[in-house]
Amino acid sequence: MTRARHGRYADRRDAGEVLGRLLSPSADRDDVVVLGLPRGGVVVAAPVATALRAALDILVVRKLGLPGRPELAMGAVTEVAGQVALVRNEDVLHRWPVPEDVLDAVLRNELAELRRREGAYRGDRPPLPVAGKVAVLVDDGLATGASMRAAVAGARMLSPAAVVVAVPVGAVQTVRSLQPLVDDLVCPWMPRPFRAVGQAYDDFAPTDDDAVLAALAAAGTQPGTRPG
Repeated sequence: MTRARHGRYADRRDAGEVLGRLLSPSADRDDVVVLGLPRGGVVVAAPVATALRAALDILVVRKLGLPGRPELAMGAVTEVAGQVALVRNEDVLHRWPVPEDVLDAVLRNELAELRRREGAYRGDRPPLPVAGKVAVLVDDGLATGASMRAAVAGARMLSPAAVVVAVPVGAVQTVRSLQPLVDDLVCPWMPRPFRAVGQAYDDFAPTDDDAVLAALAAAGTQPGTRPG
């Protein structure tokens, strides 16, 4: 765990540049691949990949929002190589019980959006190989951690040599709960009190598909093309 910052980031790119500097000992290794979690995490991940001179790819994860309180994650899901990895946030589900049929309906909707994003961002470009490599998972922050736990589960399906999580900001308890699941975790700032990921940024405007595609292009990752 890294704690090295006590001030806000200008924006997601600034946050990614900070992470890139912290991860610089891993630069120029041919066994590192950076995986950004769309949408905002890809914008953070692009400067990380540039700093490490590593390949950048996406790992699409969808939060399962609690009905009536969609900002609160009752779980998260990803799909890797045709396999679905579902993580349930049991603390939330214990406090706000949700019938299984309602959870299943939310899951179906989020899987549909996940697959739409996968197609929009990747086109016909195959995923970068992760087996035997160090997978660096990047998002713009950790609140409940459900999305990142799903990302870690999905990445593990690809048989990496190690999984590293890198985020600019996170809730202390979430960071601590995630640590045993990964090989390393870099989080420069864990503010107390933690209210939301957005408190760490001057500019935390929503990220759209075009911003994701631009970040991938900046890192040399183009949808619809196959790596040469």
